[in-house]
Amino acid sequence: MAKIITNSLFLLLGALSFVATIQGQDQSGFISIDCGLPENSNYTEKNTGINYISDANFIDSGVSKTVSPQDKTTHPQYFTYLRSFPYGTRNCYRINVTSVTRYLIRASFLYGNYDGLNKLPEFDLYLGVHFWDTVKFTNSSVSINYEIIHTLSTDYIHICMVNKGKGTSFISVIEMRILDNVNNTYTTQDPTTSLARFRRLDVGISNLTYRYEDDPYDRIWEPYWDDKWTQLSSGFSSDNLIQNDFKVPAVVMETAATPKNATASLDFQWEDDYADNNETQHQYYFYLHFAEFRKLEENQTSSFNISLNDVPWVRRELVYGIAYTRYTTSPLFGHKNFHISIIRAESSSVPPIINALEIYLVKDFSSQLETQKDDADAVTNMKRTYKVDSKNWEGDPCAPIAYKWQGVDCTSYDGFLRITSLNLSSSGLTGHIAVDISKLTMLKSLDLSNNELRGTIPSFLAQLQSLEYLNLANNNLTGSVSNELLQKQSDGLLSLNVGQNPNLCASTSCISQSTDTRKKENNAVIAVVASIAGILLLLVIIAAFIIFLQRKQYGNYS
Repeated sequence: MAKIITNSLFLLLGALSFVATIQGQDQSGFISIDCGLPENSNYTEKNTGINYISDANFIDSGVSKTVSPQDKTTHPQYFTYLRSFPYGTRNCYRINVTSVTRYLIRASFLYGNYDGLNKLPEFDLYLGVHFWDTVKFTNSSVSINYEIIHTLSTDYIHICMVNKGKGTSFISVIEMRILDNVNNTYTTQDPTTSLARFRRLDVGISNLTYRYEDDPYDRIWEPYWDDKWTQLSSGFSSDNLIQNDFKVPAVVMETAATPKNATASLDFQWEDDYADNNETQHQYYFYLHFAEFRKLEENQTSSFNISLNDVPWVRRELVYGIAYTRYTTSPLFGHKNFHISIIRAESSSVPPIINALEIYLVKDFSSQLETQKDDADAVTNMKRTYKVDSKNWEGDPCAPIAYKWQGVDCTSYDGFLRITSLNLSSSGLTGHIAVDISKLTMLKSLDLSNNELRGTIPSFLAQLQSLEYLNLANNNLTGSVSNELLQKQSDGLLSLNVGQNPNLCASTSCISQSTDTRKKENNAVIAVVASIAGILLLLVIIAAFIIFLQRKQYGNYS
């Protein structure tokens, strides 16, 4: 992970920070989950006005815990509870979302000595099948959060904690914010990549943290200050600042930093840990936000040059009251040290300024395939139907390979992983054979033996074109094996085992006998129906004859 080196650059004064917000904006597109909060509970956080709900409907594993009494009083309400995962290697949330939509996703953690061990854990954080980051702590009472801007291709997302053997994993808060209405922002050269936040800094302020409701997208702007700078401030509001598409909050843009030495530059530097080893080097996108609020004379200008690693990049002149963002359109990489320098232009009447800065790491998730959606949905529904608790059925069924579901084997087809083998032998299954199996169209092997399944063998099993092995032995199945399955077995296309089902007939004679029985039953029914129809016809004739005689007799009297 990259780190800051020069002049304590990007030092975040968390101990002095507090959230400065106002109330009353729309939270549509927000998902705010307080992990560990008791089921059916919800609340509105007093500082932000954000509505939080329990995580009970998003996860099947883990236990609810609370942080120490001291940490309860010194942190926001959403850090009171957490969900701990003492069992299993991978534990995952499944959250329904809007597909093909770009989200800002944030996972937050506060250890708070919740387990009384006073031992900081370390574990991995995954977004679906993709490694996101390693969660590390420096202090039990200091919270950390990880953010990523990611476009979701499905209508759900898994957020997973993976145990590394360095303490029990846990999570405090999950927050997701739709960013699709932020036009032409946070784009990458490769549209399949995602952006993990490295830093998002409110430059020129030392002790305030801003987020929603100041920021409609709930980006968290953390303070940063350097002793070589002078702070500038203005009375800008959202009414007199002309925004751009990034919509950096006016409260962030109303302060800025400028060098104390009028001829000096504004510098930001960081080091890439990966530059000297065999791992893939980090790639960075960054966004520099400016707003000139110094009132200049008519013949004065505010202009500067920006260089990247001492290479001239761009020159810009600012206009009073208009927000301007300069950002990279392709990633910056290939260096041990990175250096952004904002230098006063020769023609400028004033030193350079900067109001805010964002730096993102590129996350390329294209190399890891995911399970095809229909396959994943099918086995997820089976997990619910059969209440599969004893297996590691968390997250994506097939990937990563180290955490794939027990009893599931997969093969790559057309850019996805497809389930080709499902072994649920001796898994305590009850009820009927799940219809969701019919959706596993690439299934070659199915083993449901040694369970307590009942009912008939469904016809859809014979329709699975790739099925080569089917073991239904030692259950409580009834009826008969279909002629289609028996024919596939006879042709050598299917290895079939249905033994030890006492009330199941597994030969073609059963089918023939059943057919003959049905024919006899049908013939008997036809005979009964015919007899009843004959009797009814006779009764109609008799009734008509009686009516005829009565009318004739009445005619004779008259």
